[in-house]
Amino acid sequence: MTVKGIFPRRAAPPPSAGWWAVALPLALMLASDYKLRSREVDQAVGGSADLTVLIEVAVYGMAALYLVYRFGLRPPTRRISGLLFAAWMFCAYVAFSALWSPFKSLGMVRGTQLMITMLLAHILATRATLADLRRLAHVFIGIVIVSVGIGVAHPFPRTRLTEERFNWLYVHPVQAGVYLGIAVLLTVGYLIRWTTPRDRLWHPAIYVGALAVLTGALVATGTRGAALGAALGLVVMLATARGPKGRVDVVVMGAAVAVLGVLAFSDSILAFVARGESAETLSSLNSRTDLWSLAMTAYAEEPIFGRGLGASRGLFLDDIGLGGGHNAFVNALVDNGTVGTAAFVTLLLTLAFVLLMLARHRTLRADAGMLLGILGFFLADSITTEGLAAPANVSSVWLLLLVAWAETMRRRGGDPPPGAPGDDQAARVRVSATVPASPHVEHAAEQP
Repeated sequence: MTVKGIFPRRAAPPPSAGWWAVALPLALMLASDYKLRSREVDQAVGGSADLTVLIEVAVYGMAALYLVYRFGLRPPTRRISGLLFAAWMFCAYVAFSALWSPFKSLGMVRGTQLMITMLLAHILATRATLADLRRLAHVFIGIVIVSVGIGVAHPFPRTRLTEERFNWLYVHPVQAGVYLGIAVLLTVGYLIRWTTPRDRLWHPAIYVGALAVLTGALVATGTRGAALGAALGLVVMLATARGPKGRVDVVVMGAAVAVLGVLAFSDSILAFVARGESAETLSSLNSRTDLWSLAMTAYAEEPIFGRGLGASRGLFLDDIGLGGGHNAFVNALVDNGTVGTAAFVTLLLTLAFVLLMLARHRTLRADAGMLLGILGFFLADSITTEGLAAPANVSSVWLLLLVAWAETMRRRGGDPPPGAPGDDQAARVRVSATVPASPHVEHAAEQP
């Protein structure tokens, strides 16, 4: 008697480029964001390094050494794509801008980390398989679920501003919201693959349970930017991952859910948005608008090349007590100027265009739609956090992973041309041509 488990193996394991394709991206994310201690921003921009920082730098260094030892450093043997070129140009300029940063030690370290991440993304783009990236997505979901369990079982001390918000270890609720938002979109992305269940690694019931845990934890973080991003990402994903049928589902189901939510949970929604803050605090987005005014003044002083990588982490500490731009595009303007911001926007637009082109292929639509949903999440979340334009965090690592995933899909190829062996319609035509017609059809011309 055969007993099927909750993680069924329907076929032989798909091909893989190796364990590194899953382990290294996750190692970089966890080393950057998962901390067992908390310290002030001024200690970071001052260049002081404790054991946690040394471990983070060591993880990046070992990843770089492994990639160079395994694959070497040589010029590309084939023409680089426009998407990879845009990613390299953005990363190279950001890293180079550390040379004129007022916080040179911080800038040099972050710039090196960004170039190592880009090297990993390039090797993934040229060597990984879709199966590797799907395994990476599922391991990421599992890590976030385990992290939620850690946060529930052992809450770490919180600051005055975050004591009512859920997180785990010393990961800030804003950063925890990014992890949860990505995990929610990945979980839904695999749950809705009704026509390609072979892409799933778990039973659908596992995805449903994971979605409930992740969604509850996302709401508990009180991170409004991540919640808005997840909602926008779901709309984008449902509208693209299932083709025209998905767009109809979004219109019908979205309207119904919106009306039901407003009528049944209006008080809860308003409480989540207000989060116990005064009208004055809400109007300034927790002092973000004041910060952005200072940032625009700093940008006006160095508008072309920017203040240098890491400058926004310390420029506003004395005036407002906040580090970073708290907006990806504001952060890019201050640190990298018009040149670096143009490279950043070019990368985002190129990635969106490539994913939209890939979504036109039926065989790639599910993955492309899911990645578009994650990109939509980042764009909405970037209104209130700078992670997408700053190195060494989950947002920047996942942005380059989206580039690698898109390039992997492009290498795989899209739908077969009409009449090709892989085309379902052509196969049905060939099958019908080999099956003899029934007698009443064959002799239809002889009937009176």
